[in-house]
Amino acid sequence: MISTRHEITVAAPVEDVWRLHTDIAAWPLWNSGIERAEISGRLEVGASFRWLTHGLDITSTVAALDEFRSITWGGPTSGIDGMHRWTFVPTADGGTSVVTEEYWTGAPVDADPEGMRKLLAQSLIDWLEELKEAVEGRIGT
Repeated sequence: MISTRHEITVAAPVEDVWRLHTDIAAWPLWNSGIERAEISGRLEVGASFRWLTHGLDITSTVAALDEFRSITWGGPTSGIDGMHRWTFVPTADGGTSVVTEEYWTGAPVDADPEGMRKLLAQSLIDWLEELKEAVEGRIGT
């Protein structure tokens, strides 16, 4: 098993960050690492969504959701089973601290744990940076 945790502060209220981040169908509009994303129905525990990222066609299922605070999803793809948690915490200055934590298990991970950890870490760092840029860019316009 590998895991990674990353954090960024966004200069925007938690509600704005949450709304952009949980609008799954809009991910490809601001996240360059996601080619396609679609969800049928409401975003709620048990809901599934499908997305294509870095050549991986993933179907994720929402495992936990606390509106404006946290969301956890997971699922298997290409021999990897992953669980991804996002936490959103208001900061004293009106911004939002966004924490992302993810773990992977499976044969590809066992075969190259450090390589897989590096790939996972970079994808999450990129996601956080693009989320920050997208939210702050919307507020500035």
